[in-house]
Amino acid sequence: MYQSWRDLLFLHWEWDADELQRTLPEGLRVDQHEGQCYLGVVPFKMRRVRPRFVPNVPGISNFLELNLRTYVYDGNDTPGVWFYSLDANQRLAVTVARRFFHLPYHWARMEIITDDEDVMTYTSARGGDPSVEDRYRYRGIGSKRRAEPGSLEFFLLERYVLFADTPRGLQAGRVYHEPYPFRDVELLDWDEQLFALDGFEPPRRAPDHAVISPGVDVSVYALGTTSSNSS
Repeated sequence: MYQSWRDLLFLHWEWDADELQRTLPEGLRVDQHEGQCYLGVVPFKMRRVRPRFVPNVPGISNFLELNLRTYVYDGNDTPGVWFYSLDANQRLAVTVARRFFHLPYHWARMEIITDDEDVMTYTSARGGDPSVEDRYRYRGIGSKRRAEPGSLEFFLLERYVLFADTPRGLQAGRVYHEPYPFRDVELLDWDEQLFALDGFEPPRRAPDHAVISPGVDVSVYALGTTSSNSS
């Protein structure tokens, strides 16, 4: 598939490694940067989502997405992403992702508004329930840069494999994109509903790391058996 990921907000909290490990399927281990694990919230825009060589479809190809994730590696030491949830406001995308990628997608009522001062307000209510609405207000500041290998930003942003627990066992899907351009972010407001919805105690503190990216164009490949599963 071809996708364009735009206006990504990356919010990350330091998290207990043992707690995260207990949530992972067999075959995955929690990844660490300088001895620290992270749980991340990423709201963004999905644009031009389509199979390769197929044109955009109005009303289907563009939607919003919000995910809760952590960082892992498999038995072959392949680093990747484990998703606890992915909320989207496009019902067909939710259905397709659940069926073909075995990812925990949920439909949500979502909206993003940018004001005259470039402040973005992103809201998401899973299932359309206003009692569990998440709200994020933020704007990018400073100049754009790219992550240096070995840096925390490289660890958090430059991930090119996702893992899914499927009826056939643990599988991996690869993506390709240019390295993320990113810059610092002024975080004006954030919510913690997503943690509770996915079984985590809300952190009740500001993120330990936050950046924003204008986005990248992405090629997405089909799921396949991981090296550790096939050995």
